Amino acid sequence: MIQRALLDTRRAVRNALRHAALPGTAALSGTAALSGTADPSGTAEPPGGVRPGVAAPAPRPLVLVALSGGADSLALAAAVAHEAPRLGLSAGAVIVDHGLQRDAAAVAGTAADLARGLGLAPVRLVGVRVTDDGDGPEAAARAARYDALARTAEAERAAAILTAHTRDDQAEQVLLGLARGSGSRSLAGIPPARELAPGVAILRPFLAADPAITRAVTEAACAEQGLAFWRDPHNADPAYARARVRTRVLPVLERELGPGVAAALARSADLAREDAEAFDVMVEEQIEEIVEPAEAGIAVSAAALAANPAALRHRIIRRVAEAEFGIGLGREHTLAIAALVTAWRGQGPLHVPGILVTRDRGRIVFTGAPGARSGMEE
Repeated sequence: MIQRALLDTRRAVRNALRHAALPGTAALSGTAALSGTADPSGTAEPPGGVRPGVAAPAPRPLVLVALSGGADSLALAAAVAHEAPRLGLSAGAVIVDHGLQRDAAAVAGTAADLARGLGLAPVRLVGVRVTDDGDGPEAAARAARYDALARTAEAERAAAILTAHTRDDQAEQVLLGLARGSGSRSLAGIPPARELAPGVAILRPFLAADPAITRAVTEAACAEQGLAFWRDPHNADPAYARARVRTRVLPVLERELGPGVAAALARSADLAREDAEAFDVMVEEQIEEIVEPAEAGIAVSAAALAANPAALRHRIIRRVAEAEFGIGLGREHTLAIAALVTAWRGQGPLHVPGILVTRDRGRIVFTGAPGARSGMEE
């Protein structure tokens, strides 16, 4: 019987690793690639070791799977264990114990044993302390987890961390973004790849549109390999917004609008991401032309901003604030700054969090103003 889910998860991982352009991931060819016995140095090793006078091949680049023991991450771990050596990579795993459940340590230990059973090495189990700073327990756990992943990747000199977000996760993320009203960048959902730390990529193979990997696929892949996975009770806990979307909102949409809503939302994220990436390129090109240094800050040509459509104008404003001051502007603040361009009536300086914005001699001037606040505070 064809193990379709197993093959799809492997193909997703293979595509992601190849397209990531990590060292050592050049596509292999010939019988060596089929057998998985290729020497990443490109030469056959003689019996007994390396040829005299020939330098030993460099160590294989390492990728680490973020493993929880659930079906998604376990299917990913199994696929990476199979594919990584065929692409000249070493593969290990990192298990983050959040300590949020009574049996968390046992679950983490079981996940580590499963990783070793799949042949992954090294396997690192990292405990973290989750502290909610006011953004909610989900955000706090996520921040602690990614910090642990970044620290482990740097300690192990890993080239990438792979996480097991699926197309279902992407659909949930789009709905959460819609609820926040946070714009097309948020509607683009979870990025398939990004920088986790300097020199370390984070890859999400199961977010690709082809093959489309859902939770049903990862569970089937585990079943096809005889892998017993853990079901996280937090995934059904209504205290968490994502769990409510998963167990309540999406089922209602599927029931009332027909099947395929989750897949359509994930496709919408693909389209929004393409648009956002195109806008990013256009914004960077514009900024190079219209931005200039100013005393204690940076200035942008008001005429150049006015010549752009609103979508680009607002993105340029947000990009300047983020790049120069590390400030993420909300919609109201962005529109208020844009009004200095499109509705200029001689109004005075505008205070937004951390930035003072003025119009001066045809330029919009941004200067640092720690502690500055306005009546628009979100």
